[in-house]
Amino acid sequence: MKIIKVVCGVIWQNSKVFIAKRKPEKSLSGYWEFPGGKIEENELPEVALERELKEELGMMVKVGQYLGQNIHHYDNFSIDLIAYTCDFVSASFELTDHDEFQFVNPKKLISFKFAPADVFLIKSLID
Repeated sequence: MKIIKVVCGVIWQNSKVFIAKRKPEKSLSGYWEFPGGKIEENELPEVALERELKEELGMMVKVGQYLGQNIHHYDNFSIDLIAYTCDFVSASFELTDHDEFQFVNPKKLISFKFAPADVFLIKSLID
């Protein structure tokens, strides 16, 4: 099974973290996630993250430190998820892949239905 390289951002603003819910017509629909997207060939993860956030959310961030990496196997595909912290700068919040978003207290993340590949990040944010 092919592994898709994906990057996501744990985006902070005023001690809250940004999460977004996948649209019904998208894969993993209805799941919440830390947004990001596919890394293109020969693209640095940090550059891919900035590009994807701008394309999907009209969002500008300052990419910070590397948080971790997780390979997760779904039924039809696998992803290698790379995560970075980000500081929120601005956004138009024009949603292309998502139908909802929130800035939430990290302790409340456990009450959302997260995409399985993202769950490892929640544990680290709550501890």
